Amino acid sequence: MIKPSGGHLLRQIGAHEHARVTYIELFFDLVFVFAVTQLSHSLLNHLTWSGALHTLLLFLAVWWVWIYTSWVTNWLDPERTPVRLLLLALMLGGLVMSTSLPEAFYAKGLPFAVAYVFMQVGRSLFMLWGLGDANPANTLNFKRITLWLAVSGTLWIVGGFCSGETRLALWVAALAIEYAGPSLGFWAPGLGRSTTGDWNVEGAHLAERCSLFIIIALGESILVTGIAFAALEWKWIDVAAFLIAFVGTITMWWLYFDTGADRGSQRISHSSDPGRLARLSYTYLHLLIVAGIIVSAVADELILAHPLNSPGGHAEAPTIAIIVGGPALYLLGNLLFKRTLSNRAPLSHIVGLGLLTALIPAALYLPPILSGAATTVILIMVATWETVSLTRQHLRDNRKAT
Repeated sequence: MIKPSGGHLLRQIGAHEHARVTYIELFFDLVFVFAVTQLSHSLLNHLTWSGALHTLLLFLAVWWVWIYTSWVTNWLDPERTPVRLLLLALMLGGLVMSTSLPEAFYAKGLPFAVAYVFMQVGRSLFMLWGLGDANPANTLNFKRITLWLAVSGTLWIVGGFCSGETRLALWVAALAIEYAGPSLGFWAPGLGRSTTGDWNVEGAHLAERCSLFIIIALGESILVTGIAFAALEWKWIDVAAFLIAFVGTITMWWLYFDTGADRGSQRISHSSDPGRLARLSYTYLHLLIVAGIIVSAVADELILAHPLNSPGGHAEAPTIAIIVGGPALYLLGNLLFKRTLSNRAPLSHIVGLGLLTALIPAALYLPPILSGAATTVILIMVATWETVSLTRQHLRDNRKAT
């Protein structure tokens, strides 16, 4: 038997210090660049309701693997050799999982399920060993988590052996169990439930990890735009579509990183209950932000490929849903995230969501490039409004302080 580590694999953080993001964590993230690309291409190739549902389910699974790993490396020290080996093993599992994504509901369902369960359950078991007796509350927490993942993992594996609607139903049930777990404190018979006080995370580290995943998603968007534009003849309409896509991506970066990322890091670093804020703001709400970027990347590729959607000249319903839905998801995620930071929803984001909703009827009669241009203009308006408003607020606060 391998004895518990007694906590020697845990991060050692001094007073007034933050756990830095290590190179091995960044290396681990490379697998998810591929995963995000696979997801966007899967949605692009299956622009149907069933295709959208399948992509959504797979995205939720990919996000859950990544965010759980980020929680674990918040406690474990990635500079320790055993933890590095764990991350490298998870990279292998992640590569198999990512490779299986386009065929996860077809021929490669079982490889996807096995890789996913290997990552989830294997990482949790490693965490139990890594914690040892150093933190009894968190050790008990991971016992509960392991039980929940074992139950959901059974459904994932059984679903991999099934097909069609049966596979979908089993995998939906598995995801529902996993996503409900944190909110229910991973309650288990005889073990009770966890509290957010048991999840004493280093807030700045988790905030930085989530910000880096936003960069991954935005980088994939730029990659898709660049590859699609390179294959075109570079007519004026192609150049216009390219600029619309690029400016839209820049604006998305601005909306999150101009103020939201730093404010989030400061808020969770000084929170009396960082586990609660990490669970809500970073574990749940950030998936809306990432989903919005992925859908917007698909919209950019659609617009570049079919700017006028000839011969009709107007967009079809699935195209409109993608073009408007991506920015709407992104704005909604940012709105909810910033709402948790300041206890106030940004009015600019609310108005932006209203304008995107109002755009839908008009988009039925517009070519895709004009609909895409309209969503980009709305995002620019929201970003400008927020920046000006926060700048004025900062000046007023400075005047009061002096």
